[in-house]
Amino acid sequence: MSRNAKPVIGVISCNRPIEGEEGYTVKRRYVDAVALYADAVPLIIPSLPDAADAAAMIERLDAVLLTGSSSNIEGHRYGVPGGRDPFDPKRDAMAMGIIAAAGETGKPVFGVCRGLQEINVALGGTLRDQRDGPGGSVEHHAPDGVALEAMFGHCHRVETVPGTPLAAIMGTAPIGINSVHYQAIDKLAEGLTVNARAEDGVVEAVSRGGPAPILAVQWHPEWQPEGRAHDLAFWREVGRLARG
Repeated sequence: MSRNAKPVIGVISCNRPIEGEEGYTVKRRYVDAVALYADAVPLIIPSLPDAADAAAMIERLDAVLLTGSSSNIEGHRYGVPGGRDPFDPKRDAMAMGIIAAAGETGKPVFGVCRGLQEINVALGGTLRDQRDGPGGSVEHHAPDGVALEAMFGHCHRVETVPGTPLAAIMGTAPIGINSVHYQAIDKLAEGLTVNARAEDGVVEAVSRGGPAPILAVQWHPEWQPEGRAHDLAFWREVGRLARG
C-alpha cells in the first residue's frame, strides 16, 4: 500500500435469513464507521461455511474488523457445553480463521463487542454469560424489549488502564460508554492486555502489540460516535494501525 492510499479493512459478516434464504449481512453502521471515521475502504468478508479461504482473504486486506452481533459464540469453542443461543457457527469458524491468519501475516485485527469475545476465544481465553449466577454492580445491557435508541443509550462508566494503547488515545479519565452485551471475558487469553474495565471489573477493552496488533472494545463505538471523543479516537487509531 502506498503511503497516500487508503487502507482496505475487511468487515466480517453474519449469516441471516433474507427473503427466505440465507444471506451474508453487516449492519451499515460498521461499514460507515470504517469509511467515515477510520478513513479506510471497507470490504465485506462473507462468513463462508468453510473458513479455509480466510488466509487468502487476509492476504488481500490491510486489516480486519470483527463486528458486534446478536449471536453468541458456541460454547464448545471455549470449553463450555451448550451455551445460550442464538448461534452463528459459520461466523465463528470464519472469525477464528481470520484471527489466526492475521497473526501469521502481521495484519491488525480490531474487535467490537462480539469481536472482542471472538479474539479472546481464538487466542485461548474463555467467556461467561452475565445472566448466569448473581449479577454484578453494573448492568451491561438495557432491559429486553426496549427500542434501539434506548438499547444503545444504555451507558455505564469505564476506566482505561494507564500505559495501555487505549489510554494513549483516550486518556485516563473515566469515560461513559454504551453497553449492549450479556457475555463477557472470563479467562483472559494469553498475550492480551486489559486496556479498560467497568466498575465491577468486567473487561471492556483489550490489546496486543507486536507485528500483528489487536485492539478491541466491548462497547459499540460505531453507534452514532459524533460528539464522543473517545469513540472517534478509537476509529482514528483503527485507520492509523491499518496504514501500518
